[in-house]
Amino acid sequence: MAGEIEVRPLTPERWDDFAELLGKNGACLGCWCSYWRVPRKEFDAIRGEEAKALMRKRVEAGPPPGLLAYRDGEAVGWLQTGPRADTPQWNSPRRLSAPAPDAPAEDPGVWGATCFFVKAGHRRQGVTTALVAAAIEQARAAGARVLEACPMDSERRRDVTTMYVGSAGTFRRAGFKEVARRKADRPLMRLEL
Repeated sequence: MAGEIEVRPLTPERWDDFAELLGKNGACLGCWCSYWRVPRKEFDAIRGEEAKALMRKRVEAGPPPGLLAYRDGEAVGWLQTGPRADTPQWNSPRRLSAPAPDAPAEDPGVWGATCFFVKAGHRRQGVTTALVAAAIEQARAAGARVLEACPMDSERRRDVTTMYVGSAGTFRRAGFKEVARRKADRPLMRLEL
């Protein structure tokens, strides 16, 4: 039986755990969780080592840009979460995740849970649920007024590359409510804090 899941913020001291979790290629084709942080053309040009360096610089600058889930001392999951302003591409008006008028991206009290990565062998074992619960507590502690996500909402089983945004069911169980739906299977969900 697998051990209990513990969740900790990604601080510089935990960088090596994050790098090991994402692997040599930085998960998702060299993303290093920078996709939402830089313009698309820039992202395409920096995938891999440059994206890794960008994320490391962000972690070192603080505050923590997300959370790591640990099981038996090993990092097994990641959730990028924090103020919406930290992920400008997630806020683009052309995105399914674009902010609603009552929760603008510039408002430091508006946070987002933008993407997950869970290590193979640990999926469907409560890692994302633990990460969402910790994100709620982190956002509350930081004084956020809302936490938003734009997960997949589909009965069809998806592969890991499309589920990086999480499952709507996970967010519903945590108390999130739908505030917009710009595509059939992608609700914008919100938890009032």
